[in-house]
Amino acid sequence: MTSGALPANPFVAAGMIEDPRLFVGRKDELHAIASRMSGVQPTSINIVGDKRIGKSSLLYHYFLTWEQRVQDPSRYVVIYLSLQSAVCQQEENFYLAVARELLKFSTVATNPALSDPLRVTPLDRAAFSDAIKEWKQQGILPVLCLDDFKKVLDNKNEFNDDFYNNLRSLMDSSSLMLIMASQQKLDVYSKKQQLTSDFFNLGHVIKLRELKEEEVKDLLRLPASTVSGAAPALSMDEQRLSQQLAGSHPFLLQIAGGLVCEARQHGYDENWVKTRFADESRRLPKSNLGSRRWWHQVRWLVWDLPVRLGKITKFIGGTVDDITSWIMGLVILLMLFLVLVGVLHWNEVWDFIRDQLGIK
Repeated sequence: MTSGALPANPFVAAGMIEDPRLFVGRKDELHAIASRMSGVQPTSINIVGDKRIGKSSLLYHYFLTWEQRVQDPSRYVVIYLSLQSAVCQQEENFYLAVARELLKFSTVATNPALSDPLRVTPLDRAAFSDAIKEWKQQGILPVLCLDDFKKVLDNKNEFNDDFYNNLRSLMDSSSLMLIMASQQKLDVYSKKQQLTSDFFNLGHVIKLRELKEEEVKDLLRLPASTVSGAAPALSMDEQRLSQQLAGSHPFLLQIAGGLVCEARQHGYDENWVKTRFADESRRLPKSNLGSRRWWHQVRWLVWDLPVRLGKITKFIGGTVDDITSWIMGLVILLMLFLVLVGVLHWNEVWDFIRDQLGIK
């Protein structure tokens, strides 16, 4: 675990969150991973989400905290490995990288039954499989947190169906568990690469979305939300400004919180924060940001606004549920539009509402 003084600005928008004290939320996802790891038959997992939604941070945080989440940690060894690394671009190098991370654990390095099979030369596919099977004989499950798995999938010449079939065989025998992060489901990539291995039909998908309301509050209250006795880096007004700018997207919230902190430290005003946020938020891919804004606009138009308009009838005296309110609201919205274009008169709208409410 990371120790030492907490940073004055606890918001991280430059990459993966490495300090567990600065990670908030995703409790359901973390519980789901631990449950599938400690079940009778471990189930491999594909963590899926847009760029900068927090896949790497979640994967790394689980790697740091897994021992707190399972009943018998001695049955597992969990590693984190980024597949963006050049050392993972060939199959044998991939096995060597996995072995190197596993051997970093003292319980592995000092146990010849676990370490010797990983030190075989060459550590090719057959040798790696033999090593993992030996681990099962010892009652230890290696769990590989593999970040940016698309890098492997894009290299079809080196990582072919036989490579994936071998991993599938090890997973089927409960000898190995993989937790893989990617922007899209693995079977989407496999179809593009024309890979046919049953590996891509295995496992459980966890879809990462924007943060829940309570998670947003916890993030903006850092470090108080994660460290006992610590004070929030942002005041209540600063938290509100950050949420107003960023909504519930974790990356945008980190940017907003960081800028608000910086503004206070240097005496900059709110306009500086808003201008910088507009620039910094461009680091979120436009497709993600655009679809997010588009969805919120559509939801507001076809659900939120009609429900609110429909609830006017409740305020006046009606007793309708949300679905009825939604329908009523759509009708009112349509009638208001017809008034604006000159098809209806305001009196006709009021007469309709009175008829629905039974007002004479």
